[in-house]
Amino acid sequence: MAEFWEESFVEKQTMWGFEPSRSAVLTKDFFVQKSVKNMLIPGIGYGRNAQIFTDNGIAVTGIEISKTAIELARKLYGSGMTIHHGSVVDMPFDDHQYDGIFCYALIHLLDADEREKLIRDCYNQLSKGGHMVFTAISKEAHTYGKGQLVSKDRYEIFEGVKMYFYDRESIHAAFDKAGLFEITEVNESFPFFLIKCRKGEQAG
Repeated sequence: MAEFWEESFVEKQTMWGFEPSRSAVLTKDFFVQKSVKNMLIPGIGYGRNAQIFTDNGIAVTGIEISKTAIELARKLYGSGMTIHHGSVVDMPFDDHQYDGIFCYALIHLLDADEREKLIRDCYNQLSKGGHMVFTAISKEAHTYGKGQLVSKDRYEIFEGVKMYFYDRESIHAAFDKAGLFEITEVNESFPFFLIKCRKGEQAG
């Protein structure tokens, strides 16, 4: 996976352009409303979804597997953001508690154990009353059922990329224990679910 993303960023550089995703805009509005002061973005890429948060006074820390993407982020957006180099499966990279976590179009690229660990690790790094927002690809996507079946609802779309497709049932199964309180649908390049969770005051 690391090699795949490194090669992608070396070859395609700013492959998603510079505009923040629709999900990032919606999450920014939500985080501003909730007075989020600091946040973590696992899988920050070259930072296109981070800038909208920093522009609104939120301190951003990122995690990114590709060194090239980190270099791009520094070149494009300066060195004000802390970006840990490594895979999200190796979280945590620091012992901070964050008011907000935004994880965009990443969780569906992991296997079942990694997905479960990512949710748990993110939840553990939330401060009490903090919020985390995930976007995950939906079974409504035209790629669902294409490619080689790896396991239930997970397909190898092309070499190096295996994708798990969510429906509301699988979201509840995965996120209910992590303070899930809202699921909405967002159409971008793919149909996504926007999954919102809150860390309760009593939660450990």
